[in-house]
Amino acid sequence: MIELRGVHRHFQVGEQLVRALDDVALTIAGGEYVSIMGPSGSGKSTLLNVIGLLDRPTTGRYLLDGRETTELDDDALADVRARRIGFIFQSFHLVPRLTAFENVELPMVLAGQAPAARRARADEVLAALSLTDRAHHRPDQLSGGQRQRVAIARAMVMRPTVLLADEPTGNLDHVSGAEVLAALESLNAGGISLIVVTHDDEVAARSRRQIRMRDGRIVHDAPTPGSVR
Repeated sequence: MIELRGVHRHFQVGEQLVRALDDVALTIAGGEYVSIMGPSGSGKSTLLNVIGLLDRPTTGRYLLDGRETTELDDDALADVRARRIGFIFQSFHLVPRLTAFENVELPMVLAGQAPAARRARADEVLAALSLTDRAHHRPDQLSGGQRQRVAIARAMVMRPTVLLADEPTGNLDHVSGAEVLAALESLNAGGISLIVVTHDDEVAARSRRQIRMRDGRIVHDAPTPGSVR
């Protein structure tokens, strides 16, 4: 479970204090499917970065599965990120010279896992995302939708409990975007918490809960109309 209590994130830009997050309180239960929307500068990406332990609150508390994260040092935060949180970005962030298999395997290499275990797990997640026949292709040999599915496979390979997606369909055509969302929703159906930042009303409408932000604050937090909870 994700729990933010009175979280502020402030930046000093010249003489101006920017309140990127302003007294945010938020609870997301395990297995939820949540979309976060808002205009540019509303704080939605900062919120995602705080939830993903890529940024620290200026003040306030962040508990992940009951564990206080704001007191952890950088090494401990990196360990929690690697084991608990998967990230998917609009621009894929694949390593160009590596194949799809090697990109998916990379987090396990960095974690020091044995080669046989890496191969088995990478094969498993690539198969789950219908990418087995593209495993030995480099990113420049893949379509946009395939690249994003490789990015999803890489995010899933360490078995995280939370998946954070920042505009995951932003660089894709409608058909590829629908395929990527279906892949993410399949993972959510398996029990993973899915949090999607988006500008797209159609993408948000697929979530079961919608959060809207403005000026660093949550101004709307409610079930998506017509969703099955």
